[in-house]
Amino acid sequence: MRMTMVGTGYVGLVTGVCFSNTGMDVTCLDVDEAKIERLRAGECPIYEPGLTELMARNTAAGRLRFTTDKAEAYRDAEMIFVCVGTPTGDDGQTDLSYVLGAADDIADTMKELGPDQKPKVIVMKSTVPVGTTLLVQQRIRDRVGADIPFGVADNPEFLKEGDAISDFNKPDRVVVGVEEEWVGELFRDVYDPFVRNGHPIYIMDVLSSEMVKYASNNFLATKISFINEMANLCEHYGANINRVREGMCADTRIGHQFLYPGLGYGGSCFPKDTLACMMMGENAGLEMQLSRAVHEVNQRQRGLFFDKILEHYAPSGGLAGKRLAFWGLAFKPRTDDIREAPALTLVRKALEHGVECVGFDPVAGENAMREMDGGLTLADSIYAAAEGADGVVISTDWDEFKNPDFAKLGSVLRTKAIFDGRNLYRRQDMAKLGFAYISVGRGAVGPS
Repeated sequence: MRMTMVGTGYVGLVTGVCFSNTGMDVTCLDVDEAKIERLRAGECPIYEPGLTELMARNTAAGRLRFTTDKAEAYRDAEMIFVCVGTPTGDDGQTDLSYVLGAADDIADTMKELGPDQKPKVIVMKSTVPVGTTLLVQQRIRDRVGADIPFGVADNPEFLKEGDAISDFNKPDRVVVGVEEEWVGELFRDVYDPFVRNGHPIYIMDVLSSEMVKYASNNFLATKISFINEMANLCEHYGANINRVREGMCADTRIGHQFLYPGLGYGGSCFPKDTLACMMMGENAGLEMQLSRAVHEVNQRQRGLFFDKILEHYAPSGGLAGKRLAFWGLAFKPRTDDIREAPALTLVRKALEHGVECVGFDPVAGENAMREMDGGLTLADSIYAAAEGADGVVISTDWDEFKNPDFAKLGSVLRTKAIFDGRNLYRRQDMAKLGFAYISVGRGAVGPS
């Protein structure tokens, strides 16, 4: 099977590499010549555990190649996966210009090949508003005419950054939206190596398939905002959100996943997809009240946490002139992705109050420093970041933050204060060690 991935971003590269690893012949296409040269040289442009090694193995085997030549990429491809960006504006409107541009390029190549070509299947892998795949189908049909055969499908991705290889190779489920039965059968063959663990392939209509991705992410975002709202209520009444969470999650109807209090969700999916649901509802004349509330709770959560930092330093003259160490800059561990990262929101707020900000992240530091454009200094370890600081702000729950040398940390800090946005430590332990400790959904403690 010959496949082409349109776009070598996170989804396109992971999808292409994993398919090639099962023996597929995969071409990855991108308009960014510098990125393609890096990929040809074996450099992976994103941080994802295991991806670089798989990429090198399949490139060496001749199953994986990279190009900027659209005609070359589309000519012999039997399946073309559109994996381009679909950025969402602040109003929730999705920019489909990259998707439609790819559709036009594919149609032009198909038109040159003529009516005798083997039917290609154009697969929407990007997350797109409901109806986009059929829009692409009609756009290509209008461009190539009635005589050239092709199929379309929607195949949403469910990859967690940091665990993408495992997610692709052992999916909970595969969802495919098709218009024609033969396209569905093709997908059953393509995904057969990945579902031998007994997990299902759901073949459905295109519109429902497109909606599955939005509904899934919106629900997970809802769980995160819900537990954060409960955490805020716990703080007010003196309850402990950790104990509350244990009690409620023991109910098998509720479960444990995505019910961890903290600084709210970030990254490229949950914020964008929640806004997109709001936009789709608005376009349909429906008010998406729950989605709007989920988004607003999430945005407010970071501000509420920063207010705790302000309150802590108010008796000592406020934040101006203080130095804070930020542990974790990526939106989650095991990735270098800083999109919508809570840490950067907190850094920006701190800078507005005249704080000197020093950060450490195992892999996302350079990305964060570029994003902050000089407002953030990087350190090469958690202790170097804390050197002379008036407090530590924990925004990402990297494993190496979970059991530091607290004696060493206390010796390098100017003021022994920890603002833990991920509830990594026991409050009673922090108080005994002489730290002022402020977390989420639990009362603050001081040294005893």
